Amino acid sequence: MSGDPVIRVLVADDQEIVREGLVALLGLVDDIEVVGAAGDGEGALRLLAEAPADVVLMDLRMPVLDGVEATRRIVRDHPEVAVLVLTTYADDESIAAALGAGARGYLTKDAGRAQIAAALRATVSGQSAFGPAISRRLVRAMLRPDPPGARADRWSNPDRLTPREVEVLALIAQGMDNARIAASLFIGETTVKTHINNAFAKIGARNRSDATRYACRHGLAGEDQAP
Repeated sequence: MSGDPVIRVLVADDQEIVREGLVALLGLVDDIEVVGAAGDGEGALRLLAEAPADVVLMDLRMPVLDGVEATRRIVRDHPEVAVLVLTTYADDESIAAALGAGARGYLTKDAGRAQIAAALRATVSGQSAFGPAISRRLVRAMLRPDPPGARADRWSNPDRLTPREVEVLALIAQGMDNARIAASLFIGETTVKTHINNAFAKIGARNRSDATRYACRHGLAGEDQAP
């Protein structure tokens, strides 16, 4: 990995032992440099103003300023900085709040060094990164039955997505890369890229994180929701 650009990471976690452990853990990865560590969201914002970072590795439940509000402010004031959540909590409300605030990825604290490093690299490149437990919850939420008429009330496809574009967005929300999407839909990767570009243009998505938030917000799960 020595030839790759160094990823500057800011760690935010209110537990000192966890914070120090993450700093030591990430210090073992060649292409990652920890530029600071904070015990709450307010401290993370202060450090970010002093030490530029590419990614903030963000806990959610912290004093003074929690991770959700800190994420929202980082996305607003430092749009060039990605936020990757690393937390104990994997409930639907926490996941939705973090993604709604603009987090590009979400891991739980049982993640190992290799998974955290891979997620940091993904978020820096504009991709989404979810731990296995989070991906399963997102899929279940997307497939959860709605009361009669609720789905139509929530989403009437104002962006005029095609059935295939809906499928592609749903698979992006599951954390699939283009190769896996192509295999799942039995189409070529070039075709996948075309559907992604068309869908992103229609919904105004800049990256896979935006697309994931759109898919989760609108409950896209299959062809039955397309026109």
